[in-house]
Amino acid sequence: MTYETFFAEVKETLLKADASGITDHLAYQFNITGEAEGIFYVEVKDGEVYVEPYEYHDRDVIFTCSAKTLKKIAKGKLDPIVAVTLQKLKVDGNIDKALKLKSLLGGKKEA
Repeated sequence: MTYETFFAEVKETLLKADASGITDHLAYQFNITGEAEGIFYVEVKDGEVYVEPYEYHDRDVIFTCSAKTLKKIAKGKLDPIVAVTLQKLKVDGNIDKALKLKSLLGGKKEA
């Protein structure tokens, strides 16, 4: 899988997230390792989700993991906290804001 293919899938999934209940500004950078290696960021601002394929310098948290791990987390098949425990996900930054990723991924907008 290429980075471009992976990013397109992740962006589609994340843009379906319901961020309307999140009042904090969240800025996450994802460093993808291994197959589909690359960097992208997710920003939650004013209840909207933005996903872009480049580094975000004013980020709250950096998540580092494989594309496979992130797909499992995004699909709800792997809890992010379990992923950290299993050392499949590395988290650097504001832990309180990092924990909000689970609520962001858990809520999907109705299509």
